[in-house]
Amino acid sequence: MIRTIEWLGNAVRLIDQRALPGREVTLDYTTPEEVAFAIKDMVVRGAPAIGVTAAFGAALGAKRADAPNREAFMTVWGKDLDLLAASRPTAVNLFWAIARMRGVAEAFVGDDLPLLVARLEDEAVKIYEEDLAINRRMGEYGATLLADGDTALTHCNAGALA
Repeated sequence: MIRTIEWLGNAVRLIDQRALPGREVTLDYTTPEEVAFAIKDMVVRGAPAIGVTAAFGAALGAKRADAPNREAFMTVWGKDLDLLAASRPTAVNLFWAIARMRGVAEAFVGDDLPLLVARLEDEAVKIYEEDLAINRRMGEYGATLLADGDTALTHCNAGALA
């Protein structure tokens, strides 16, 4: 299975959509700034894929946030979220994913920051897995509409569905 997005734990790997269909190139991004660039420069395309990528960018920001307590963490990490939000101002899934990640952090009680970071990473992975499951279901449904030999063309990269 081709993965348009992969979580590596310390990086997000993307298929460079700009190179398709002629070449398949993967690029790794390790900071929220790099992820924001990938979104802005259209390395990743398609609303769901952009949302998943933003969630992983938020997880990367959480991992590097150097703060003594939750309040300071939210300030530092909030700047990463703002940067990601500015990368594609019209992408609904981008804002949905950022809001979901922020919601996990806001609901967190206490100053056990390593636990908070782990929960944020887990949430980003959940967003990714949910997207894969949704796309699988759409693909299975779509397959019932196509006959052998038919071709389907998407006009906006559909992430895992493509």
